[in-house]
Amino acid sequence: MSLPDGFGVPPYGSATLADVLPSAASALGVPVHRGDLPVDPLDLTAAVAGARRVAVLLVDGLGAELVAAHRGQAPVLNALGTPVGTLSAPCPSTTPVSLVTLGTGLPPGSHGVLGFVTAVPGEERTLNHVHWDDDPDPLRWQAQPTVFEQAAADGVSCTVVAPHAFAASGLTRAAYRGADYASAFSPGDLVAGMHAALRTGERSLVYGYTADLDLTGHVRGVDSAAWRAQLGIVDRLVEQLADGLPEDAVLLVTADHGMVDVPETTRLDIGAEPGLTEGVRLLAGEPRARYVHAEPGAADDVLAAWRAVLGPRAWVVSRAEAVDSGVFGAVDPALADRIGDVVALARGSWAITDVQRDPFGSMLAAYHGSLTPAELAIPLLAARGRALR
Repeated sequence: MSLPDGFGVPPYGSATLADVLPSAASALGVPVHRGDLPVDPLDLTAAVAGARRVAVLLVDGLGAELVAAHRGQAPVLNALGTPVGTLSAPCPSTTPVSLVTLGTGLPPGSHGVLGFVTAVPGEERTLNHVHWDDDPDPLRWQAQPTVFEQAAADGVSCTVVAPHAFAASGLTRAAYRGADYASAFSPGDLVAGMHAALRTGERSLVYGYTADLDLTGHVRGVDSAAWRAQLGIVDRLVEQLADGLPEDAVLLVTADHGMVDVPETTRLDIGAEPGLTEGVRLLAGEPRARYVHAEPGAADDVLAAWRAVLGPRAWVVSRAEAVDSGVFGAVDPALADRIGDVVALARGSWAITDVQRDPFGSMLAAYHGSLTPAELAIPLLAARGRALR
């Protein structure tokens, strides 16, 4: 199944977010296992040479194109080393999918967190992976071992420094199990917490997460004074992290996805188009990456209707076509039903909103989730402790 012009298939196993932690852990001497994928695809040996401690900071929403376009607001980010160039986010290019992809070192088709919201197979309900406690059980819903578990088993001190509100969430347990969780209550607390965690043990792997840039982009847009000001705050945070690194540490900075502004003129409300609701049992995903679950026997009709209504505004395919395209990586057959009978990934600046069931989510200024370069391209930047420079 060929993709539309401008769409890309994430190259899992060579240059994606899934490859960051396996390569970082391998550089610390950890024997990482990730099925048929290469163990150390990014070969960070040169970037991490001599280091006994690696910190990975994920800035939610920090697309590579956005970094390059804002050199004035992000001088530190633009001055950092680029050990392997630009990476790709997974598909869909959205936070829960990306965080579990990072934590497991596996594509979405292997770990099973396949969307922001997905159907729970066999039940007439959906799961929002951001608002997820223990139903379904995170250890069953995402059963693959994490890179943190493998590193901890090899004697590496593993710590996640992230917002206190996420400490016990299902997503945290799916993505980060095996690491100690250190709550951060502010950007300064995040910096101090990562510095402290890096100094534990003979080898340490520390992961930090900050969400404010993504939130600002969603609410105000990436072409806004608010977003540019927030990028400057991120730049200062990274500068403080780099300046305070232990001498034998390396900092890697990456992201989970980019983002695109969506004007009012490129929004299509599902409820306003009768052809998009007929035969639909459950609607999942998000505005730029929709999963449509059809009533029994209606999948072909729903696919035809969504193709007819959306036309060039989205890549609309069946589940089988989406799986065969490789955008999710190799998909475990036991997990395939979490993907809709119909998959619709928005093209250009289009968003497929649902005003009646998700009024707030339909009013945002910017979105992500699809396969455009602005959403997929993410940075991998590096800074080294003084003794390693």
